Amino acid sequence: MEVRRAGAVAPQRQTGGVQIVIERRPEGLALIDDDGRETLVAAEGLAAAVAAREAEHPRWVWTDTAQWYPPLLAEGVRVERCHDLRLSDAILAGIEGRPALAGWEAPRPNRPDTLFDLDEAGAGRAGRDAPPLPCARALWHQQRAAVAALADPARVTLLLAAESAGALAAAEMHATGLPWSAAEHDALLTAALGPRPAPGARPARLAALAAEVERLLGVGPVPIDSPPALVAALRRAGLAVDSARSGELRRLDHPAIAPLLEYKTLSRLHSANGWHWLEEWVHDGRFRPTFVPGGVVTGRWASDGGGALQLPRQVRSAIVADPGWRLVVADAAQLEPRILAALSGDAAMARAGAGVDLYTGMAETGAVATREQAKVGMLGAMYGGTTGVSAQVLPRLERAFPRALGFVEAAARAGERGDRVRTALGRTSPAPSASWRERQAQSASDAVGEAERRAARAAARSWGRFTRNFVVQGTAAEWALAWLAGVRRRLWNPDAGPLAAQPHLVFFVHDELIVHSPEAEVERVESVLREAAAEAGRLLFGTAPVSFPVTVAAVQRYSDAT
Repeated sequence: MEVRRAGAVAPQRQTGGVQIVIERRPEGLALIDDDGRETLVAAEGLAAAVAAREAEHPRWVWTDTAQWYPPLLAEGVRVERCHDLRLSDAILAGIEGRPALAGWEAPRPNRPDTLFDLDEAGAGRAGRDAPPLPCARALWHQQRAAVAALADPARVTLLLAAESAGALAAAEMHATGLPWSAAEHDALLTAALGPRPAPGARPARLAALAAEVERLLGVGPVPIDSPPALVAALRRAGLAVDSARSGELRRLDHPAIAPLLEYKTLSRLHSANGWHWLEEWVHDGRFRPTFVPGGVVTGRWASDGGGALQLPRQVRSAIVADPGWRLVVADAAQLEPRILAALSGDAAMARAGAGVDLYTGMAETGAVATREQAKVGMLGAMYGGTTGVSAQVLPRLERAFPRALGFVEAAARAGERGDRVRTALGRTSPAPSASWRERQAQSASDAVGEAERRAARAAARSWGRFTRNFVVQGTAAEWALAWLAGVRRRLWNPDAGPLAAQPHLVFFVHDELIVHSPEAEVERVESVLREAAAEAGRLLFGTAPVSFPVTVAAVQRYSDAT
């Protein structure tokens, strides 16, 4: 399925035509210009050599930003642009329907998709006995030739540039770190859980809640931390439950449920962001997460430890700007439905989103009665919800916004057929596995029973839900990368000192950015965040009449903005 373009892709900003490949040789590191001229430097001289060439505004071409850039940052060298061969190969492999190359010098961990089970993806993983990689310069020329051969090379060129810029930003955010007060974190843990317990012991508040649950259930010992045993105890108390999930527990009417839910919430805090997490991840007033650009099949980022993309609201008061600085927090309003409006060219939906709140605008058209109905209905449309309120309002949304709803339906039908779909810039969904295709083929045979046919239909619908959301979530990830890259470019002032001494990005999660800024620069940073958001919309969708507003708040604590 090809994405219907709402407008021509805007030209990519060029800041220089120099391309310099960094290649490892037995005798040292080779810096290779486009004309083939080579400069050999020792590993310890790389930072100085890169700094000297940065005045030419080159695009550095290297195997893996996560390998090459951190040592440069440690030496105080920031680069403007790069081409990440590993990340680019993963994108091109998806487009070409082949496995990604194996043998990278600094392989990143495989990250599962957070929304879908990708065991059915069929995106082949390279074997351990794969042939060695070509040299960096040869890979660079191969990738340029592959892009040039595509039907729409400008869009994929922009995607590769955005992905590579994101990798630079990820390394910089790790290097500078997110400001974090260990004292504030310890205080909030103590207030919520009681004093820090001895190793292996429960905090006092958790112990008290566990005892309260056991007393109120009145069925003997309750192994509260074991979901199967907890379900058994609840059943012994006469409560009909199938799982210990909080959503199911909230439907129960019993005095033990309130302390049980509180226990579950505080237990997650203790296990995910408690004192052990604090000691492991926060040092010298900074939390330094390891972001994994492109870590999810849709192009969203993942994180390699520390739970950077899942910081609970309970700990956000510990994220505190330095004295004389502010956290400038920007959030893209209703990003995914706006992306859908632009992808589909739905003019009615674009008009509804002309204000800050798209869902309110949709309700004001009369398509649905309330903002909440608009939100639930659109989430159902993008994620395949077919029950409850979503099912009730979807027919009304289809009548009001037929192109938008028809777009995701077409993506779902493509997935059910086993076709692949693409984002606005060309990132391509994996094909379903051979076993999936075999199951679909067998379901058409008279030799299989109704149970097998139902299983095949369920598998087809599941893959259709994946492709339905892939085009929207993947394009939203592209918009966010373009936004991130635009903010990074605008913030940098080569005459203002080191990266950490001027406004700089410190956090990114899907549709939210945080910049750590001196108080005197806050107004400029706020403008930068809004300008870059508007630019990202133009880059992806040209003159399409869809706005991408961002809400911006300059705060001392992250919790004050959320």
